[in-house]
Amino acid sequence: MAKERRSEKLGSRLRADEGAQLIELAVTLPLLVVMVVGVFDFGGAYHLKQNLSGAAREGARYASSLPTAGLGRVSPPPDSVTAIRDVVDAYLTANHINDCGLSTKSPAGGVSFEWIYTATGGGCPTGGLILDIERGYTFTADIGASQAVRVISTRVTITYSYKWQFGNVIDLLAPSANYAKGVSQIKVLAVVPNMD
Repeated sequence: MAKERRSEKLGSRLRADEGAQLIELAVTLPLLVVMVVGVFDFGGAYHLKQNLSGAAREGARYASSLPTAGLGRVSPPPDSVTAIRDVVDAYLTANHINDCGLSTKSPAGGVSFEWIYTATGGGCPTGGLILDIERGYTFTADIGASQAVRVISTRVTITYSYKWQFGNVIDLLAPSANYAKGVSQIKVLAVVPNMD
């Protein structure tokens, strides 16, 4: 009899422990899902930014070796500017980044030494990709105690839209939450002095 009572008490304790574990799982699982998706989402944004930085550096590096003669015209763009666009596009596609149709775009407007490409096709998030190539960018460099030199450079700026997945998880877990979700712009630039 005493053994039966002990086993009944032990059985009820086990059932109570199982219920408590189930409640703990129900409370912690959504938090763990949010953390895991957040880590992957922010990691994806950081990885994208690093690849975009590499594309901008590659474009600026290539542009620095090209001649600047004949850059005064806006439309059609000089062949050297189209070649810079092609280098950036090749870098993006080699790193499995959607180029939003950049390879087929012509610059929209621009001024004397600056060309801006806007690509929004091919399944890109709202905002797409903007490539800004500025061949006449200048900055001042100190070369001595009281001497400064104006350096003519090429600046390549890439602005790319990134769609966050984090908001979808928040909507799934708390549909009535007022969480700002959507698309952010990741902007990177590279500047390299022109060699000619």
